Amino acid sequence: MCGIVGVIGERNVLPILVEGLRRLEYRGYDSAGVAVLQRDRTIGLCRTVGKVAELATKLDERPLAGQLGVAHTRWATHGGVTEANAHPHLSGDRVAVIHNGIIENYQEIKDELEAKGYTFESETDTEVAAHLVHDYLKEGDDLVTAVGKSVKRFTGAFALLVYDAEDPDRIVVSRVASPLVIGLGIGENFVASGVPALLPVTQRFIYLEQGDLAEITRQEVRVLDADGKDVEREIHETQWTTESAEKGPYRHFMLKEIFEQPSALANTLYGRIESGKVVAESLGPQASEILANVENIHIVACGTSYHAGCVAKYWLEALSGVMAQVEIASEYRYRQVAVPPNTLFLTLSQSGETADTLEALRMAKQAGYLGSLTVCNSAHSSMVRESDLVMMTQAGPEIGVASTKAFTTQLLSMLIVTLILARQRGMSAEMEAELVPHVMHTAAAVEEVLAMNDGLKHVAEDFAEKEHTLFLGRGPMWPIAMEGALKLKEISYIHAEAYAAGELKHGPLALIDEDMPVIVVAPNNELLDKLKSNMQVVRARGGQLYVFADRETGLEDEEGIKVIPMPHADRLIAPIVYTVPLQLLSYHVAVLKGTDVDQPRNLAKSVTVE
Repeated sequence: MCGIVGVIGERNVLPILVEGLRRLEYRGYDSAGVAVLQRDRTIGLCRTVGKVAELATKLDERPLAGQLGVAHTRWATHGGVTEANAHPHLSGDRVAVIHNGIIENYQEIKDELEAKGYTFESETDTEVAAHLVHDYLKEGDDLVTAVGKSVKRFTGAFALLVYDAEDPDRIVVSRVASPLVIGLGIGENFVASGVPALLPVTQRFIYLEQGDLAEITRQEVRVLDADGKDVEREIHETQWTTESAEKGPYRHFMLKEIFEQPSALANTLYGRIESGKVVAESLGPQASEILANVENIHIVACGTSYHAGCVAKYWLEALSGVMAQVEIASEYRYRQVAVPPNTLFLTLSQSGETADTLEALRMAKQAGYLGSLTVCNSAHSSMVRESDLVMMTQAGPEIGVASTKAFTTQLLSMLIVTLILARQRGMSAEMEAELVPHVMHTAAAVEEVLAMNDGLKHVAEDFAEKEHTLFLGRGPMWPIAMEGALKLKEISYIHAEAYAAGELKHGPLALIDEDMPVIVVAPNNELLDKLKSNMQVVRARGGQLYVFADRETGLEDEEGIKVIPMPHADRLIAPIVYTVPLQLLSYHVAVLKGTDVDQPRNLAKSVTVE
């Protein structure tokens, strides 16, 4: 959630720190701050509630300069949104700390430190880290030892950056669950919670693994594993560019990422289909061996990724005959799970660091599953490293908090996985040859939908003053309705709910009146007649229907029904295609309402705390 940046170099690091924070704003935050070690070895601290722009203004009024510094954007967990609770936190005039995640046993350590005479100026769990490191330093430990001892005292999930004003040649970092990446330069090195923060200064990265501690100096990086042993971590050169993390001509990242979907979907397909057949080896060298024995699948995910899993359930059961169970990760973690024989554990996550999903994967490794597969957009994430099989979505950087291209590429990835599994379980070559062309058409179909953008701006005007909206779908379009409702509520703050259309008569019908717009997703499939009946029930009670309908359905505008014609898409790829206009509608409603589209209130891009 929060953003972390640290720099040690031979130039003034403040501009790098502030720009790094700007590039991490998409993660969600409520306050920001920097702590720069100045030439006189005093720590220059500047913090503010609000946006990075406000921090930058404050720094313009009272500039800081130094060759070592750390910066942070905070998303409040312990303590309110105040300047005193903003990071960095100091211990005396010596230790500066920034921290992502949660130190669960902070109160116990705080009591101990207060008994030793330490005074706490914030309500945060982070401040205990600053004082505890300081206490070990007073006892004569060097910074690496002090941080190592401190980390062993903590329980929880966290990433920690620490420096000591009396030791100006190093930053020490530790990673337990919460992600950290080290950027490599010449005569300078960097650390951040995400690659986008460092793209202007480097494209060479080391991804720290669970339990790693690293000592970062101007000339080198030393990594110790969870046992305190020196280890070598691979250096990766990213293909992401500075431009890929910029808005370009678009008003918001979300709109840019919606329009990037045809190319993102094409990238997802690249190398996964050859000579009209899906390539099993694209999941990894063990794919054929593991998938040949799969009889059941447990899909676990959160938020938007959960909706992708719900759509995949329909595909998996219809095409491969494998029973699929889909569960929210935060629920899966806290119940007794019965694992049927030969069950594949499948996780979906944009970041690969989603706390609940990652912990569910780690539980599953001990629970007797046949194997694990992750569908993910971050190649060096924890889920990718810890899963047996991997399907990379290839969506590229997604900055907007509301997921768009990450979701549709997850759907396409799950469709590819489904076809691979179906072939393993006996799908005929003829059937595969019939289905693959539809899959290959996905990007072009989405391109057609994007041409509807201007028309959807006008539809959005009908929603700008509404307080509630209902979404309806049937079959695999029900999870798409759920995703549409999620997009509308998270960026426009309109209360939105989604239901399987057949459930209307079991309660939601009581909500229908002239002030409750109802959005319906209506591809031309075997459930269309049922859906038409559900629509008439809404219309008879004064509800206003907005129907995204295949042009071949024959539906037309009439009193109480506005039809938004959709280009024809085969039922196999319809869930992907019908997602896009719902994204555009939500976007334009949010713009009309004047909300912060890319950074909606209270939300974060990567949820790395429970």
